[in-house]
Amino acid sequence: MDQRVNESIQVPDEHPFPDDAGVAYIDGEFMPIAEAKIPVTDFGFSRSDVTYDVVHVWNGQFFRLDDHIDRFAASVAGTRLTLPFGTDILRETLLEVVARSGLREAYVDMILTRGVPPRGCRDLRLCTNHSLILYAVPFVWVVPREKIASGGHMIISDIPRIPKESVNSKYKNFHWGDFTQSLFDAYEKGGDTTVLPDADGNITEGPGFNVFMIREGAVFTGPDNVLEGITRRTVLELCAEIGVETRVQTFKADDMRAADEIFISSTAGGIMPITKIDHTILGNGVPGPLTTRLFNLYWANKLSGWHGTPVNYD
Repeated sequence: MDQRVNESIQVPDEHPFPDDAGVAYIDGEFMPIAEAKIPVTDFGFSRSDVTYDVVHVWNGQFFRLDDHIDRFAASVAGTRLTLPFGTDILRETLLEVVARSGLREAYVDMILTRGVPPRGCRDLRLCTNHSLILYAVPFVWVVPREKIASGGHMIISDIPRIPKESVNSKYKNFHWGDFTQSLFDAYEKGGDTTVLPDADGNITEGPGFNVFMIREGAVFTGPDNVLEGITRRTVLELCAEIGVETRVQTFKADDMRAADEIFISSTAGGIMPITKIDHTILGNGVPGPLTTRLFNLYWANKLSGWHGTPVNYD
């Protein structure tokens, strides 16, 4: 297999945007992002009783918009919430939010909260005023953009991931207590981000991303207690396209430290190389050849309109 060993990471440029860029839609109204609010009594805020999904726009096109909407609808059903209208209208509204924002590269969130309980009552079945919140803000990178070309530094957390028996990882949620504490620990150790094991030591996922390792030319990613990421799916498709073997199976921290290459995948950044795990530098401290090839193929395909939905800014 040609891994194009002389190829290097080519991070695409972004369009400029003003400091206050961003538009939100809440329950039928569009507004500047700074004016977007929900009641403090909404269980989405006070109980994390909420589901969401994130899709991105690059060069004026949504990437895999319908796949994200389908996953959001599944999360809504799985968390016993109800959308105020059908997915066709949701799709049109997301397109309008981005068009109103003017952003050519955007991080686009769709959120549905449980709503507000009756006064003096905590019965979830009686909550009203469920808030559908859609917003577009400038593109977000899980790993700092300036570190993409050289690769990020990941810390393997000592904090176990919330078990799937407690919170179903297939439905996107704001139960980020484990992620948040792990991130602070990673920052204190000089890392850019973190990945969490489960109670048995199997690597799961990080804050907003899936994890991949490469050993002997095969690409591995964890099968359990992980979000079935849309970009994760994209990686598996790209590997199939170029004839790279993929294995969805468990692996542990020591396996990652002994890996040839590591990268992560997220809507917030696409494919991002990791070149340092804890105190271990991978390879020669630069993104490996297969990670680089997948990175550049991902962006080349996307910029050509692959899985794209154009935004009409007129």
